[in-house]
Amino acid sequence: MSETPAKHFRLGLWLPLALFAAIVALVAWGLLHPPSRDIPSRFVGHPLPAFDLPAGSDDRPGLGTADFAGKPRLLNVFASWCIPCAAEAPQLEQLRAAGADIYGVAVRDQKADLAGFLARNGNPYARIGRDDRSVVQLAIGSSGVPETYVIDAQGVIRYQHIGDIRPEDVSLILGKLQEAAQ
Repeated sequence: MSETPAKHFRLGLWLPLALFAAIVALVAWGLLHPPSRDIPSRFVGHPLPAFDLPAGSDDRPGLGTADFAGKPRLLNVFASWCIPCAAEAPQLEQLRAAGADIYGVAVRDQKADLAGFLARNGNPYARIGRDDRSVVQLAIGSSGVPETYVIDAQGVIRYQHIGDIRPEDVSLILGKLQEAAQ
């Protein structure tokens, strides 16, 4: 009978160490196998909702659903007050230079602020619509700015890129634009 307390004592020493090892193993596995960063959109595969936005800039026309017919285009949701939107400006220019038609939806913005933003960061947009109450932004499933969509020639959303476009994302987006052309 004297062995039973000794066994409990040894088990009491090893149990915390075993629990600690299990936790370390779980953390290590999580670091080596992170979850996907892709957020599936329920709007991909669906047509753009009907909209008609006024011009957000004096030198570009407004934007409506009908403007997406004919060929694939990028739809970039942005704002002049958005710091990541300014950070992605060089990549948008790179996409434009590679032949992408880019249409913009300026969210909750004023024309004067938008003009200053475009003067500082460049204007890769063929059209800019002003979405003063985020109606279009929410209707296409955008939860923030910036977000970029690939829209095919029939006006169907084919891809959604959440967040700013970084240099390493340019080739992916160009590839998605080419896929939308087929």
